Amino acid sequence: MLNILHHGGTTGVTGSCHQLVVDPYVSVMVDCGLFQGNDAVRQGGTEIVDGEYLHFNLKVLPPLEALILTHAHIDHVGRLPYLLAAGFSGPILCSLPTARLLPLVIEDALKIGFTQNRSLIDKFLKRVNSLVIPLPYKKWYDVHELLRVKLQRAGHILGSSYVEIDAGGRENKKRVVFSGDLGPPYTPLLKTPASPYRADWLILESTYGDREHEKRAQRKKLLEESIRKAISDGGTVLIPAFSLGRTQELLYELNLIFSQLQNKGLSEPLKNLDVIVDSPLSSRFTEIYKKMESFWDDEARRRLRYGDHPLVFRQLRTIDNIRAHIATVDERIKSSRPALVIAASGMCNGGRIMNYLEALISNPLTDILFTGYQADGTPGRIIQKYGPQKGYVFIDGKKYDIRAKVTTLSGYSAHADRSDLVNFVKRIRNKPERIILTHGERKGREGLASALFPLGYNKKNRDDEVTELERIS
Repeated sequence: MLNILHHGGTTGVTGSCHQLVVDPYVSVMVDCGLFQGNDAVRQGGTEIVDGEYLHFNLKVLPPLEALILTHAHIDHVGRLPYLLAAGFSGPILCSLPTARLLPLVIEDALKIGFTQNRSLIDKFLKRVNSLVIPLPYKKWYDVHELLRVKLQRAGHILGSSYVEIDAGGRENKKRVVFSGDLGPPYTPLLKTPASPYRADWLILESTYGDREHEKRAQRKKLLEESIRKAISDGGTVLIPAFSLGRTQELLYELNLIFSQLQNKGLSEPLKNLDVIVDSPLSSRFTEIYKKMESFWDDEARRRLRYGDHPLVFRQLRTIDNIRAHIATVDERIKSSRPALVIAASGMCNGGRIMNYLEALISNPLTDILFTGYQADGTPGRIIQKYGPQKGYVFIDGKKYDIRAKVTTLSGYSAHADRSDLVNFVKRIRNKPERIILTHGERKGREGLASALFPLGYNKKNRDDEVTELERIS
């Protein structure tokens, strides 16, 4: 009776949560993430468990043997506090870097959505840490006599994994693979993900299933052009960026650009440029990245051996406390000194980036660079869509005309594009008999489905939540 129940990550790109049911008394859950943007609005039939919104009722589902986390982004782990409040007390399986990053993500989520009480936060984090079991990559872990789990590198952020699960008895065993979020090849700091040898069922993300990214050389060129423009006109480049993953990749790329300009004798203008990371959480994540170089790719470790730390350079300023943040926003309004500001949140639905937008979005000398996916219903999507038309956006109920230049660099996405996802399937030696496309808006899922048809797959279902394909025999 092997079955998959989807508790999120179906109609959109947030709220990832999938339950693999082996029999009425045995199941595992892969991710338990928060909904954001219109995904949150669409959750009308909410189950309330212990007074909190979990979006499913744990008491009527098959018992969970374990929770498996593919990575530490909030849209994959943010419902963990609700899950524990509902009574889950089993092991939480994840990679070692995810185990290190998870407490910071959960602490931030608790401060925003639950409490500022330090003792309560510490108590909860202690409980989470007591349940976490870090797993090495490429090693099987027995969860139950009917379940074993193996993690493989996914190339999305530090510690990200796709999950291989052997489920069922000896006679009806299936290899079920959950992709989590797959990264593109040549992501800074991270090794390119390799496809599994076998997958009977594949649950595959489709965030960018309908499009291709710019290649690395092209995206770096576009970023460099934005830097040169800021230097020439004394403006500010605003980059809304996720604290975990995107910020560290941008620091890596900026360091590389500055090093190359210096080698060409073109570094003089850079002396007047500030690169500002205005996010205490980003700084804490970056410190963990620095300490886990054994999980970096060969290029990053080679640069470190030659004395060039990929995440440290002279122009970098970090802003920690709120007073310094307010002063920096005020400085950007008045100053003609060029600056590049990286601040959360990545979808402009909260965080310090909002103060910069309020102050600078109507200034024609401002550039807004989107380097990550903007979910439907978020302010980031509105700015991305209407900015090039010189439209407007509401921030905290106030209307702002968008006079800043708005650019999207999809090549900096931490998600695989359509070609990468198709290649991931192509390189599975024993091809899936069933593919379920999740973690994508409808156009992403449909675009990827069409790209998989030439590999011998037909669309099986007609619903709007997941797109299911079956292999033609």
